[in-house]
Amino acid sequence: SHCKFEQPRHGSLAFLPRKRAARHRGRCKSFPKDNQANPPHLTAFLGYKAGMTHVVRDLDRPGSKVHKKEIVEAATVIEAPPMVIVGVVGYIETPRGQRALTSVWAEHLSDEVKRRFYKNWYRSKRKAFTKYASKYSADSAKEIARDLQRIKKYSSSVRVIAHTQMSKVKIGQKKAHIMEIQVNGGTIAQKVDWAREHFEKTVSVGDVFEKDEVIDVIGVTKGHGTEGVTHRWGTKKLPRKTHRGLRKVACIGAWHPARVMYSVARAGQNGYHHRTEVNKKIYRIGKGDDKSNASTEFDLTSKRITPMGGFPHYGIVNEDFVLIKGSCVGVKKRVLTLRKSLRVHTKRAALENVSLKFIDTSSKFGHGRFQTLEEKKAFMGTLKKDIVEA
Repeated sequence: SHCKFEQPRHGSLAFLPRKRAARHRGRCKSFPKDNQANPPHLTAFLGYKAGMTHVVRDLDRPGSKVHKKEIVEAATVIEAPPMVIVGVVGYIETPRGQRALTSVWAEHLSDEVKRRFYKNWYRSKRKAFTKYASKYSADSAKEIARDLQRIKKYSSSVRVIAHTQMSKVKIGQKKAHIMEIQVNGGTIAQKVDWAREHFEKTVSVGDVFEKDEVIDVIGVTKGHGTEGVTHRWGTKKLPRKTHRGLRKVACIGAWHPARVMYSVARAGQNGYHHRTEVNKKIYRIGKGDDKSNASTEFDLTSKRITPMGGFPHYGIVNEDFVLIKGSCVGVKKRVLTLRKSLRVHTKRAALENVSLKFIDTSSKFGHGRFQTLEEKKAFMGTLKKDIVEA
């Protein structure tokens, strides 16, 4: 046969164990290196995957065959409403890594974030943080000031506790997603002061990232449940005449050692794995209140990023959004962690200044022919349903 003695293995062992992710929200396992010369700023943000579209742009890549020619590229829209900062945590270095020293929370927390602390909100007394809030009134918040001072004195890194605003994204969830985001830039005292000043205030995605920046997307992939070995590992199908099925692995190991090795491809859970995808270029950071946030210099039509009929399985994007190159992990409505890149980028493709010529807003549900409703009406003319409605 074609591979009687040796061949490359099917599927990577780097991602073992292939089981369901422990957490639904992508976790930042590391943050970019701190540089005290910069002003204090956040290093990550949360957004919700809305869907995909395509863009047209001129490529600026000397040496390429398509240099200075128009190219069409896929792009993903991630809705990212402003996040609310509700706390600060100081971390100290120990021989076993970092350890949280203390946390300071804001005085007022919205119901969205309080829901995160309950399994059953409607049956609960909703008393979370009522005693903690009283610390702000007692002796002019002496305890709060003491904790902040401890963070300034002992901490080696500072993170803020921030949560998303679920009322602004229509994904059918009321419980906010909450995460710690590292503050980089400035001294420890400046970081803590910056965090304290931003308590109960919002930070928009435009304050964290900028256009043409290269970022990492952390999230949980689309789940496929229990899947056979052929699709899960990409192994060869057996010949057609095989007894008892052909989407199998014929030999799962030698007689001895008398057990199945961990490296043998088996059926099991496929998808819903935690993954980090690096080097996603930001093509646009759109504002929610901009009526023409999908217009370009070449396509002056006043249109919003939402395609006709809305994003399938998502709906309408009314808030700020990030348009990134290519695809990213997860299904629609999945919460994604957008993080600043851990590396300093020097490649020409990463530093390229992208100017979009056109962003497609035709219907993503079928063969979209029109970019806007006005264009469709102008082409179709008066329809029977228009007369009936009138």
